[in-house]
Formats: sequence, C-alpha cells, structure tokens
Amino acid sequence: MTNETRRTALAAAAIFLLFLVGWIFIPGLVLAAAEISPWLGVVVAALFVLTFPAIFWLRSRHNRRIEDKVD
Repeated sequence: MTNETRRTALAAAAIFLLFLVGWIFIPGLVLAAAEISPWLGVVVAALFVLTFPAIFWLRSRHNRRIEDKVD
C-alpha cells in the first residue's frame, strides 16, 4: 500500500465514521426541525443524506486538480 492510497483510505474511513456518528443524532435533529415545520425536517434529512456523496465528489475533484497541477 503506497502512502497516497493509505491517505485516501484513512480519509474515506474518517468521513464514513463521521457519518456513522451523524446517523445517531440525525433523528433528533429532524424531529426538532419538524416541530418548527415539517418541510424543514425534510430539508434537514435530505441535506444530511446528500452530503455523504457530495463530500466524496468534492474530494475527488480536489484530488484531480492536484494531479493536473503535478502533470
């Protein structure tokens, strides 16, 4: 395993663990937001779910830019 693949694996594991912890708190956050407005609860839940692939997409874009600068 090279240093770069090790860093990538550690970053992915850290992001995944962060979201696992988030899954513990998201029901309470959604219910609290839904007390204000049901639509706000839906928005909070959707944002949480959509940030997971968005973080990996942004990370891949960042890595591609770094690789393009090196080449």
